[in-house]
Amino acid sequence: MIQFIPLGGAYEIGASCFYLNIAGTGILFDCGIHPRKSGLEALPNFDLIKELPLDFAIISHAHQDHIGALPFLIQRFPHTIIYSTCQTKEIADATLHNAVNILSQNSNSEDNLKIYTHDEIDLLVRSIHGINYGNVIKLTGIRHSGSHEIKLSFHDAGHILGAAGILVEYADKKIFYTGDINLSDQSIMIGCDLSGIKNIDTLILETTYGSTDSGKLGTWNSETERLTKFINKALHNGGSILIPVFALGKTQELLALLFEQMRKGKLTETNIYTGGVGRDISHIYDRNRYITRRGDSGLLLKEIPQQNIFDVEDLNHFKKNPGIVLASSGMMLPGTTSFKLLGYWLQQKNFSVCGVGYMDNETPGYRLMNSKTGDEIRLTEFSELKKVNCKVERFFFPSHSKREDLLKIVAKVNPGRVVLIHGEEKSKNWIGEQILSKFNHIKVNSAGNGISIQF
Repeated sequence: MIQFIPLGGAYEIGASCFYLNIAGTGILFDCGIHPRKSGLEALPNFDLIKELPLDFAIISHAHQDHIGALPFLIQRFPHTIIYSTCQTKEIADATLHNAVNILSQNSNSEDNLKIYTHDEIDLLVRSIHGINYGNVIKLTGIRHSGSHEIKLSFHDAGHILGAAGILVEYADKKIFYTGDINLSDQSIMIGCDLSGIKNIDTLILETTYGSTDSGKLGTWNSETERLTKFINKALHNGGSILIPVFALGKTQELLALLFEQMRKGKLTETNIYTGGVGRDISHIYDRNRYITRRGDSGLLLKEIPQQNIFDVEDLNHFKKNPGIVLASSGMMLPGTTSFKLLGYWLQQKNFSVCGVGYMDNETPGYRLMNSKTGDEIRLTEFSELKKVNCKVERFFFPSHSKREDLLKIVAKVNPGRVVLIHGEEKSKNWIGEQILSKFNHIKVNSAGNGISIQF
């Protein structure tokens, strides 16, 4: 019997952390932080496993909602052995150090968190075991009582560099945790590789876009054309374009997309502004271009002409020199570069903001993307009303699978059971209902934080 307990991320995007107890060996899939919450509320509920064995933490990829709580886990469970892909380990060195700076700036005495240091991150990253895709490792916990060994392997999830679905094999059972998975190609990343995944007993499936009508998303190519036309019009009107992006993944994908459109002569050549940890991560993408699956291995992101956004001291620069600004965070969270720029952008009638990725419905980015020119909105719950003078347009360049693609993944691996995670209730409900109607032999569980499932 295998016990499964979500510690976070069962019914929302944030603080992903899922516990497996296999014959006395304790394994965590991911250990993320919640982007909108603070203090202990932002962390997975580690109290749920305080009396249970924990031997290993397996990290699917380096986005903060999947890896950001790892330092806090190690504070509490210092003996835990950590595995990830080699690329996730390399990216973690950049993102976790960046998180130290952010936490130090935003923490207060009410958070009840022991903020970790850069030295602690150095030790943590060195302790991560980097594993190549497809390689099989064997896990045995201190209290393992089973007669069979546990085998684990990483499989390219197509989401961002280093992202992996995780296959666990024990006795005659196979469990596949998708992490964040994408079946479709992006500008850089190629869709997930499920070639070695078959005869699965339990599929633990993300449902991010489960409630999103795919007809509204378009395709990567059609959205590229639409974005290109929109930017050309904005530039010709003398305005600059702000594109809020995640430093990891979306920055690199949009940078490659914009450069390719300029190279083809479809997009007006103009300055592209980037900066911060996103640039560091782009260098990691470059270093791994020949050893990971990607669309164009010859593309070097560092060779794309870019201006450093942090060299701009006077924001009126963007009036005099219209350009495209790729600024984190993708959801325009308070305190981030995109949020700080937004205050200026809202005042400019010929400026534009383009949303390009997932946005939680309680974030400033979501509020902005659901407004239009002339509206008055509150970017945060307690902020003053601000008039939207700039143009606002929503585009869709998903790094997660569309809901129909999630069903294709289910059909491909043909599991006996599907456990739904990483999505709002309506997303999980749509996916669950579709699975039950299309696959009579599959059992479906909608996971809940702290609720144990046995299989």
